[in-house]
Amino acid sequence: MVAATDWSGLADQLGSEQLREALRLSLVTSTAAMLVCLLLGLPLAWLLARVDFQGRGLLRALVTVPLVLPPVVAGVALRTAFGRTGVIGEPLLELTGFAFPFTVWGVVLAHVFVSMPFVVIAIEGALRSADKEYDAAAATLGASRWTAFRRVTVPLALPGILAGMVLGWARSLGEFGATITFNGNYPGTTQTMPTLIYVTRQSDQGAALAASLVMLGVSITVLLLLRDRWLGTP
Repeated sequence: MVAATDWSGLADQLGSEQLREALRLSLVTSTAAMLVCLLLGLPLAWLLARVDFQGRGLLRALVTVPLVLPPVVAGVALRTAFGRTGVIGEPLLELTGFAFPFTVWGVVLAHVFVSMPFVVIAIEGALRSADKEYDAAAATLGASRWTAFRRVTVPLALPGILAGMVLGWARSLGEFGATITFNGNYPGTTQTMPTLIYVTRQSDQGAALAASLVMLGVSITVLLLLRDRWLGTP
């Protein structure tokens, strides 16, 4: 892909308004999705890691379903649940006048759906590796469960939390199937980098290669950020 790129015209292709808009939307929606994933995924991961309850295995299986679900099927599932006539989407539309499909928030929802397993699994692993005795020691010193969680558990698991966020963000940035199935491909609203590459390659291979190089750079950056945790360093 690098060898096939026309480097003489790369600057013009990377400077196109359509590419900048798609990149901006991808970055914004992926970051927003990670904030939602952290808000929902951290307590969910803590529940799976620290609380023994009936049905925990089933809950973990439900969390990990998006990992093996074909992206297009994920988009169909989102449309069935959150579409204008969906199980959740129709009552939501009637009550608020708001609908997820074909909006920026629809893109965020699709990204949350496919990225949540990466965040939860990474954080759960980090929480399991953090010694519970520190929480017990904090409790004996009078700390409430919330204080122990905030001041002890989270700092101990922070490397895993950050790794999960980076992985989820990268997965969100590269999401294609669920996004285009649930939200379409409208420039400035739902057209992210992967959907831009998909439609551009049909008419302008050079522009598609330029956009692909941007995504390749992001992928390499993610690997570099995670090298200390998973890949090791010399």
